[in-house]
Amino acid sequence: MPKKEIILKHVTILSSYLIIFWGFYRFLFKLPEEIEETVIKPVFWLIPTFYFVSREGQGISSLGLTFKKLFPVIYYSLGLGALFLGEALLINYLKYGNFEFGVELSQRVFIISLVLSLATAISEEITFRGYIFTRIWKALENEWVSNILTTAIWTLIHIPITFFVWKLDLTSSITYLLITAIFGLGSSFVFARTKNIASSIFLHVLWEWPIILFR
Repeated sequence: MPKKEIILKHVTILSSYLIIFWGFYRFLFKLPEEIEETVIKPVFWLIPTFYFVSREGQGISSLGLTFKKLFPVIYYSLGLGALFLGEALLINYLKYGNFEFGVELSQRVFIISLVLSLATAISEEITFRGYIFTRIWKALENEWVSNILTTAIWTLIHIPITFFVWKLDLTSSITYLLITAIFGLGSSFVFARTKNIASSIFLHVLWEWPIILFR
């Protein structure tokens, strides 16, 4: 493993790059979601991530790409996923006074939404939990400080979508970013327990579905 200073330098460069350039992308462009999540986002997020992994002389297993601890992956993801679903139901009820679904799902829409949420989860979780969180954790040697720092960056990078794409009002934006931050803490938590990125990816998909249904 490279020196701590090099690790933190790489994390700072990658985080700054994502905040600035992905933010500008959100401001300047709006392509179909199918293209953004399956083509544009992997190019923007995963290529730089794998570049830094290569620069550090690390393998993809350093990102948590492994088949180990599959049983903990399932029960940690399902456990926290159930909590996030309860959180979404509560917020939806408080917002509308009942349970109001924002979309109607046909079989086709369901399949497309599932594929897109999985594609989004793969790009974002490999980058944030697989790379940024693990590198900060190894450099600082403190799980919760690393979790909080990663979550802060994670939340910052979701600000542009709230204003430039979804055009949410201030209250809705704050609510969404708070939910995003809570998820970020939970995702790093399960990854720290399993060391398997599948746990964060699975949890991410479970977290996104209440947002898709109640948006």
